[in-house]
Amino acid sequence: MSLAVSLRRALLLLLSGAIFILTVLYWNQGVIKTQSYNEAQLRPHLQKDRSSAPIPLEKSWTYKCDNDRCVRVNYNKNGANVKRVSFISCSMTCGDINIWPHPTSKSLVSGHTLRFSVEDVQLRLDTPHREVRKRLKLAFDVLVRQLRQIQQLEYAAPRAEEMSSVSEPASKSTDGAESPLASGLFSSTFGSHRSGDLDSLHVKLSVHESGELDFNLDNDESYELATSFEHRRLTVHIRAKSFFGARHGLATLQQLIWYDDEERLLCTYASSLINDAPKFHYRGLMLDTSRHFFSVDAIKRTISAMGLAKLNRFHWHITDAQSFPYISRHYPELAEHGAYSDSETYSEQDVREVTEYAKIFGVQVLLEIDAPAHAGNGWDWGPKRGLGELSLCINQQPWSFYCGEPPCGQLNPKNNHTYLILQRLYEEFLQLTGPTDIFHLGGDEVNLDCWAQYFNDTDLRGLWCDFMLQSNARLKVANGNVAPKHVVVWSSALTNTKCLPNSQFVVQVWGGSTWQENYDLLDNGYNIIFSHVDAWYLDCGFGSWRATGDAACSPYRTWQNVYKHRPWERMRLDKKRRKQVLGGEACLWTEQVDEGQLDNRLWPRVAALAERLWSDPNDDHDFDVVPPEVFRRISVFRNRLVELGIKAEALFPKYCAQNPGECI
Repeated sequence: MSLAVSLRRALLLLLSGAIFILTVLYWNQGVIKTQSYNEAQLRPHLQKDRSSAPIPLEKSWTYKCDNDRCVRVNYNKNGANVKRVSFISCSMTCGDINIWPHPTSKSLVSGHTLRFSVEDVQLRLDTPHREVRKRLKLAFDVLVRQLRQIQQLEYAAPRAEEMSSVSEPASKSTDGAESPLASGLFSSTFGSHRSGDLDSLHVKLSVHESGELDFNLDNDESYELATSFEHRRLTVHIRAKSFFGARHGLATLQQLIWYDDEERLLCTYASSLINDAPKFHYRGLMLDTSRHFFSVDAIKRTISAMGLAKLNRFHWHITDAQSFPYISRHYPELAEHGAYSDSETYSEQDVREVTEYAKIFGVQVLLEIDAPAHAGNGWDWGPKRGLGELSLCINQQPWSFYCGEPPCGQLNPKNNHTYLILQRLYEEFLQLTGPTDIFHLGGDEVNLDCWAQYFNDTDLRGLWCDFMLQSNARLKVANGNVAPKHVVVWSSALTNTKCLPNSQFVVQVWGGSTWQENYDLLDNGYNIIFSHVDAWYLDCGFGSWRATGDAACSPYRTWQNVYKHRPWERMRLDKKRRKQVLGGEACLWTEQVDEGQLDNRLWPRVAALAERLWSDPNDDHDFDVVPPEVFRRISVFRNRLVELGIKAEALFPKYCAQNPGECI
């Protein structure tokens, strides 16, 4: 009897267990189905990333080339008998070569294009110079990484980080040496499409003549790019006399490649021939990091875009009266007393990192501490250290009597400790940025009324001359007792006193393009760099930020203003005077700019300057009208910047971009 009861209980337990298991399986089936459905929807989040790419897909339109102009046509996929042509493919095969800046000589590209994937790209190096080889590998790795980004293979990765690091993996070069960016980071989000027209795209870089890697104004930046296609293999041969020319050749190659959203592959020309060299050796961009602080990543992102546009000098106005963000090894008190906060500072490692990054893009970093004016906050600790007053008029009011803008501050020209501090800072800068033939001493907007309160000198202009000459002497000591070939100062009413030797001093002319100083400085034998406020000051046109004093410069400088400005033509300079023009520089002062606006304040306006200084195309059109062909090319270049994560300013309504020539 007891056995029967036990068996009955066991059967009931088994039955209950079976019912429980079946119930769980039933409900789990529903859950599993739901999870499977959600995952299927989440999996195409990559497709969502794809559709939200910086340049959205435009599947409803196809384009045809008509009289060297792309014409937009509605595309009905179901009823279409022809293959859809994307806007970029039409733009790159219709009319003149679509790269920026335009090459200086006539360029040839074929109408026949080839499809490929970034995995097909390989490097061949042909140079006897070991250090050139290393840097070319780094430059090539950057090209590969950016092509992956253009091909939309890595949208899951943060775009800003992709642009800001040069120590990440990429591919191997065909010379067998491991690239500094070892393979493995970049996996295709959408899979690798190897159904193109190529089995391989070989990039051959040949640099035989010069192993020079130090920047100077005599660097040979010329290059030749030629391609040949045979047996599903495309060879792109870039020949240059120096690393700098080869780097520009890579920038051009990048613009000869585009992503076709219909093919979901990269495209390029089956054959091309380009001979190119810049018209001006100094092609600069100045960024002020004192009025507002800018992160290292933001600076790197800017330099990346500069490399694509073939700009070669990043003028880092690192300190001013508002703040002193640089942490000096010898005088950390400058940042302790002058930085906005502990987090808004630049260490030596930060500066070195930016400098090394810039070299890969063919960009030289030029650091400037403005002196003697624009030196207030950060310089007030001298008396506590027994060094006396290092700077005068600090935060003095009314500010309009003693400086160009608040807060005031001007270095003490009769305190030897001031010069020693400058010397040590120059030493640090030169060690961080490497050998150079050009250095910026500042010299901007000296206010003689400030000094007049403290000194009885009747010749206050002479006091300024003494300060600049002593600073230059300290620079020579800081540079190992070798005077840099070119020492740059800002133009002012004082630079025409002729006390600075024209054999060494270069004047960066920031005043109006019609001011007499332009002619006087050239007549006095100075080499000059143009940065005219009425054309190449990019902070203008946003209204006054203060209640008193003169209003901010207006109006806004459009990219057309930047592009049309050719001071060497307006001034009708003869050959001798033209040789004194080293180049030009766009300036972004940041009273009303922080990191949030950086990209769109700079781009694509700086690109307009880049073409003006690289090829300086002849302009037979009306002096105030930019040719339609230029609109077409800069619009495509602006889109390239956006693809690379640069939030460049829009040029016109997108309709005008999709319909070239209709709005101009």
